[in-house]
Amino acid sequence: MTKYLATLLLLLPLLLPRPLAAAERPNIILIMVDDMGFSDLGYHGGEIQTPHIDALAHGGVRFAQFYNSGRCCPTRATLMTGNHPHQTGIGHMTLSPTKKPKRNRPPAYQGYLNENCVTIAQSLKQHGYATLMAGKWHLGHDQPSCWPLQRGFDKYFGCIAGATRFFHPEHPRGMTLGNDQIAASSTTDEAFYTTDAFTDYAMRFVSEHQTNHRAQPFFLYLAYTAPHWPLQAFEDDIARYRGKYTQGWDVLRQTRFQRQIELGLITRGTKLSPRTPAIPDWDSLTAEKRDEMDLKMAVYAAMIDRIDQNVGRLITHLKQTDAFDNTLILFLSDNGGCQEGGMLGRGEFYDVAQRNQQTNNSYGEAWANASNTPFRLYKHFAHEGGVSTPFFMHWPQQIQPQKDWFRSPAQLIDIVPTLLDVADATHPEQFNGNTIPALDGISLRAAFTGEPLVRSQPICVEHENNAFIRDGDWKLVGRGVSPAAGIVDTKWELYHIANDRTETNNLVKSHPAQVKRLSNHWAKWAQRVHVYPKTAAKR
Repeated sequence: MTKYLATLLLLLPLLLPRPLAAAERPNIILIMVDDMGFSDLGYHGGEIQTPHIDALAHGGVRFAQFYNSGRCCPTRATLMTGNHPHQTGIGHMTLSPTKKPKRNRPPAYQGYLNENCVTIAQSLKQHGYATLMAGKWHLGHDQPSCWPLQRGFDKYFGCIAGATRFFHPEHPRGMTLGNDQIAASSTTDEAFYTTDAFTDYAMRFVSEHQTNHRAQPFFLYLAYTAPHWPLQAFEDDIARYRGKYTQGWDVLRQTRFQRQIELGLITRGTKLSPRTPAIPDWDSLTAEKRDEMDLKMAVYAAMIDRIDQNVGRLITHLKQTDAFDNTLILFLSDNGGCQEGGMLGRGEFYDVAQRNQQTNNSYGEAWANASNTPFRLYKHFAHEGGVSTPFFMHWPQQIQPQKDWFRSPAQLIDIVPTLLDVADATHPEQFNGNTIPALDGISLRAAFTGEPLVRSQPICVEHENNAFIRDGDWKLVGRGVSPAAGIVDTKWELYHIANDRTETNNLVKSHPAQVKRLSNHWAKWAQRVHVYPKTAAKR
């Protein structure tokens, strides 16, 4: 017996799971774009030229159902921490750079990242990763204690605030290197442009890391501000799309929808959601207005095209430095297409110099409806048009290209658990003397091989009084359903997503028991994650 016991003790280390060696752990690149609709990318049915992004998607696992949080900074709060936005102090929005917080705000709505959460950069740094970031932060401008370098990143270049001009960013919405505000200086032989600059600094940070610490894995968060307004792009990029949108938004929606069905992204038998009633018929516009609207969409398309060009440059850099095969790349958008700026958009577009100096010119609700094909509603909302995003994971050493779309629903809460999993890292219960909430999400590792996800709890989201709960194929969703006074049950809508992804057949009256079950679960979740109290939550 003693002999057998001794043998077993010798074999035990081989039988137990062992920590991954540094060389086995992947580099991680998390790419987020801003205000891009569900159907804008080529591999999602769009006509915009995105060959580099499409190739990455087809080379990995493409999610057909992935949810964000419906708005810029709440999405970023969850993306960075794995916690729900309210748990991080960003239940609504961060403050604009020139505004100060009101004293009576509940902690869940303070408007900047709190100390009761840990960023993925902080977690990965404790487990031996270099942590790099370029792009939009948007997790608190007036609180330097929650800027990137103070929340776990080794290097940072980008915009601490939210939206900024692409060619001419100026403080307080200008560029920051580390903790220092700097003047925007071009990183290419063309004019300064944020999309190019973010990529160049990202590649610079990676190169510096590879030169000095090549054996150490790195985490890069690359957060583009495109295609968020102001809509501004290089003229040669715009020229490739000028005239492609003269048939109008209805034709564009139908074309993209048919392409999505052919690609298998949207199942056959799904109905295209009705056009938003207030959107005018394209032929009712004057020839001059149709030309202007074609230009607006061309500028928007050019911004996405430029993102793809830059993703291509980054991939080339990774391949040249032999880092590509062991790099996990994730890609998504922070919310659906943006309807802000009125039905037909706002701002100057024909005068190029003036267009590129504006701060909020936009393409409007009519085009946003097309961007979100085949869904209805937009950024801000919890319906599919507001919270659905393209999402894929690409990792040549661990993920084989999958022919079929991955159909298990997933959400932002799952990204941090996934990154911790592949990095052989853990989420702390305590950090800097603060208790850290447990993560509700799950690792998406099963998707690497196409296995369905096993989730013990439904997915819940709340933003700006809009909310949803997704449990299996059922989705309970509402507009204005969660105001400060409490849940308004009459505003709930119920959809069976497997049969009605576009939310056109409200089953709330025919399935009252399902509504009650889901509503009760959502209410308990809302109390636990501090959706309430929300008095004085708005800016």
